[in-house]
Amino acid sequence: MKEYHKIQTVFLRSPETNFKQLMEGHWALPEFETLKDIPWTWTEKIDGTNIRIMWNGGEVRFGGKTDDAHIPTFLLNVLQQKFTAETMKQIFTDATEVCIYGEGYGNKIQKDGSRYITQGTDFILFDVKVGNFWLSRENVEDIANKFKVDIVPIIGTGTLIEAVDFVKKGYTSIIAHDKKHIAEGLIMKPKVDLFNRHGQRIVAKIKFRDFKR
Repeated sequence: MKEYHKIQTVFLRSPETNFKQLMEGHWALPEFETLKDIPWTWTEKIDGTNIRIMWNGGEVRFGGKTDDAHIPTFLLNVLQQKFTAETMKQIFTDATEVCIYGEGYGNKIQKDGSRYITQGTDFILFDVKVGNFWLSRENVEDIANKFKVDIVPIIGTGTLIEAVDFVKKGYTSIIAHDKKHIAEGLIMKPKVDLFNRHGQRIVAKIKFRDFKR
């Protein structure tokens, strides 16, 4: 199954700061500038490791962000318990090309993993693709419920500039066990899925650490 598409930060980065600092107002993609005033749905960005669960109608495979990425054994054990071939077959009865995308997070994953989960790790769902079709948020929520896994929470809706301003101030993570933990950022999608001329989904991101303080 294909790796999850790259999510572009909303603004370009300044070459004068070795591409560390954002150039606010300089949109990273022309699509962002065109669509900046429409409503976007914001979900919490989780600081974990990208995970793919792949189903071909008979076998479950687990992958990271890339085909060469290593999944820690302690996280793989969690995934294998949650996504069995029997359950996949029950949920995706006639499908032979399914990819569930999510984030492995918690203790020992990334620097602040223990602030999400003090002990242990878990998986949180953010997208599902069946064949060539991305499922709607409503359907992804239904799949999360059937597998008894969490889904990235919707934080709000608004324009891209409103999303940037919201993250710049910092907001408390809904997912983290540590209720003082500032969320990593937001993932923003148009309220209705939109694609560019290459057939790629239009999705943006912004991180709290992107802003110099």
